[in-house]
Amino acid sequence: MMRLHSLPIELQKSLQQHSLLKIISGLDNFERLSVECVAFAAGQGGADLLDVACDPDLVRLAIEVSGLPVCVSAVEPNLFPAAVSAGASMVEIGNFDSFYPKGRFFDADEVLHLTLQTRELLPDVPLSVTVPHVLPLDEQAALALSLVNLGVDFIQTEGGTSAKPFSAGSLGLIEKASPTLAATHSIAHAMSEAKSSVPLICASGLSSVTVPMAIASGASGVGIGSAINKLKDQVAMIAAVSAIREAMDLSFSNRDKFGLTSRDIARG
Repeated sequence: MMRLHSLPIELQKSLQQHSLLKIISGLDNFERLSVECVAFAAGQGGADLLDVACDPDLVRLAIEVSGLPVCVSAVEPNLFPAAVSAGASMVEIGNFDSFYPKGRFFDADEVLHLTLQTRELLPDVPLSVTVPHVLPLDEQAALALSLVNLGVDFIQTEGGTSAKPFSAGSLGLIEKASPTLAATHSIAHAMSEAKSSVPLICASGLSSVTVPMAIASGASGVGIGSAINKLKDQVAMIAAVSAIREAMDLSFSNRDKFGLTSRDIARG
């Protein structure tokens, strides 16, 4: 956990408060204008961390525009060192949502192999790893514990692409988030039983309606991608980030009021 101490103090504080908000521009999004718009919205809207594709030029752009620490995402560990040299504060294997429509799937063995490769290349850099949602929930929890044993600093969930919401309004948003919320609860419970303090980030398919549920399910933070990066208007992007920030702050305020932590709720 000492690697987490290399992260900016404000980011560490958000993790401790279970209120980290990460905005994701997209693992396969290398369009500078798109990344610039997402980065600006993340900075203006109150995000804590920005996640961009693993490209040194995008890292420098994202830092300059957002003023936030940057995480880079990829599934090729050899790409990470150059991005770290460009200023990335942490690296992430995944998430894998963009690969599924192409017929590309990741099993537990491949995720573990990618993790070992990354740790060998970057032993002192904070590392996040996504647990593939295509695995059954018990296998997701088992993989998360194996990743923790390999020295992973963050575990991230996913699941938005597998959801099939059929309702309108808030109910539809909850249906959209249900796979990643279920994964978060299962992994959080397993990590609690194992007495692991590794932060869990719930991502994929979330909205301002469901981010409080993610924190209540045991997450230390959330990752928001398509709810922001699919918008075409800069003002709408900023408003969406701000709404999610407000929902998370309200969640934190309520937990503080009642003296509960997300781990307490996850344990049931």
